[in-house]
Amino acid sequence: MSATTSTEVRPATADAISAAALLLADGMPVAVPTETVYGLAADARNAEAVARIYAAKGRPSFNPLIVHVTDLEMAQTLGHFSLDAIALAEAHWPGPLTLVVPARADNGIADIVTAGLDSIAIRCPAHPVMRALVEAVGPLAAPSANASGQISPTLAAHVAKSLDGRIPLVLDGGPAKRGIESTIVAATGDELRLLRRGPVEIDGAVEADGSRIEAPGQLSSHYAPSKPLRLDATSAQDGELLIGYGDVEGQITLGKDPVTAAARLFAALHEADAAPEPRIAVAPIPGDGLAAAIRDRLHRAAAPRD
Repeated sequence: MSATTSTEVRPATADAISAAALLLADGMPVAVPTETVYGLAADARNAEAVARIYAAKGRPSFNPLIVHVTDLEMAQTLGHFSLDAIALAEAHWPGPLTLVVPARADNGIADIVTAGLDSIAIRCPAHPVMRALVEAVGPLAAPSANASGQISPTLAAHVAKSLDGRIPLVLDGGPAKRGIESTIVAATGDELRLLRRGPVEIDGAVEADGSRIEAPGQLSSHYAPSKPLRLDATSAQDGELLIGYGDVEGQITLGKDPVTAAARLFAALHEADAAPEPRIAVAPIPGDGLAAAIRDRLHRAAAPRD
């Protein structure tokens, strides 16, 4: 979203929440209060809507985003919950705990939300505004509502200062109660692993070694195709499937603008990885902001691996 108009800040009344729900349903990001920090929410099933989160934040790379739900029942339509994960959800939801679980193949969540991973980060927030929007729209992806690299916002005024002109609406729900992001625990294997410390202390969780990215705030690289990946290609060489962008045409296309390209990126990599060609090539992605984030993700995917 380009910075052409100022961002509206409205008290989180019923009318404002209804207006926010309409914007979300139309594929626009909206800043929403939660009990941890203010989140920049978008429909988790709409890839282009989620790409607009990255565009607004100027996020330099694609990390998995947390999906917000209303309850454990909704969460279980998105991921597979072990008995340990169910016990944690029942003990701490609604509240500032995010659970990373294996994703259901048919959950309808856009690939950009999970950054191409086979797991999904899910939280059931306690704040009534976020809960009302999830009830109205469905699962919402929401990182913190600030420009990338800036301090996480605990007031609507923080959001307005950081993202003015980049998003249409901030719902003002007063100060965030907790003021720090949620605890993140992975329940994807035989033991619980602590991926990020936060307001909830989890007994028995082993601190993750950080060797792979599974949730926001981790620095190691994430999903990469199994095939060699060549960047900045203007045509396909023998044995390559070309992912096109802009004026470069390929067997698969990312479109002609960064928002569309970000929305299609992970699905395109998965499709190319499953194709018969033994190698993948990707067209140049010029530009700053979201285009730079796409290039960052592609460089990670193309990095040499053992």
